Amino acid sequence: MLRRERLAQERTLKDVSEAARISMPYLSEVERGRKEASSEVLAAAAQALGLGLADLLLRAGDELALHARSRVVRGRTSPTAQYDGLCLAA
Repeated sequence: MLRRERLAQERTLKDVSEAARISMPYLSEVERGRKEASSEVLAAAAQALGLGLADLLLRAGDELALHARSRVVRGRTSPTAQYDGLCLAA
């Protein structure tokens, strides 16, 4: 979600990491879903992108709901299918 928004704004990882006061390597890991960020880190990154934390969470919730519905339509309802690599920061 963070990466998608950053790219939509045509901003660099360096620009957003500096604005959020988060190290660039850490933000990159968060964007790729390799690190779990605290709410403070997510709020800082969201603010650097001109979003509130609530906005970011609402967008992520909407995306998760769409993903879940499409998985059911495709018949993928096994317990292990619920975590198909979609993460909040992606």
